[in-house]
Amino acid sequence: MPIASTDTLLRVHSVTKSFGGLMALSEVSLSISRGQIYGLIGPNGAGKTTLFNVLTGLYHADHGEFQLNGIHLANKKPHKIAQHGLARTFQNIRLFANMTALENVMVGRHARTHTGVLGAILRTPHARAEEKEIRDRARELLSYMGIAAFAEDLAKNLSYGDQRRLEIARAMATDPQLLALDEPAAGMNATETTALKKLIEKIRSDGLTVLLIEHDMKLVMGVCDTVAVLDYGEKIAEGSPQEVQRDPLVIEAYLGCAP
Repeated sequence: MPIASTDTLLRVHSVTKSFGGLMALSEVSLSISRGQIYGLIGPNGAGKTTLFNVLTGLYHADHGEFQLNGIHLANKKPHKIAQHGLARTFQNIRLFANMTALENVMVGRHARTHTGVLGAILRTPHARAEEKEIRDRARELLSYMGIAAFAEDLAKNLSYGDQRRLEIARAMATDPQLLALDEPAAGMNATETTALKKLIEKIRSDGLTVLLIEHDMKLVMGVCDTVAVLDYGEKIAEGSPQEVQRDPLVIEAYLGCAP
């Protein structure tokens, strides 16, 4: 799979994070090129989601740094990191269950708005125009995800697979440069996973860079340009899917047997 550009978009250097006596991440470094689909795999408890949480501001790193498009983002607040272009989904779906699909995406879009509290209260022409742009863009993203028909349905009434798509749409509403997906195939059947693979490829072909945590090895090896492997908080391998599958440390720590 060709990489659209060799420019580095995300650079992570020596990120370390511990919780009490537990070392969750130890000197993790990686580099993601613009236009890549970059996979992050490893056993449960290897530190994958902890790394996501550090990169998106939910946790502060004890040591190390990371840059997105050359901008240092370590220890910034989540909304600031999102504004700089790094958006994520969660392993456990976190939608607003009693809001419509359209409203969920609009919430994500509000990260890019400029109307202040006074303008919103007074319903100024600028505020009304911006609200229309938010709604229109949200509808575009629902259509992009193939769930436009459910725009007025409550999020909790969507199928599991469509809830996953809705969460991705909400993340994309922030206009990210890097979209971080935390186990998007979790709980999906084979048909839904195949559709997800096509969606991730479509997202990349339309200009987004993707960072993917996933346990479904068929999906990871079929869609990613580069794969990194974490084990006990350390990066033990990195390379093409074929190289990683053949790596003895990976086979021992995660895959369990030679492919």
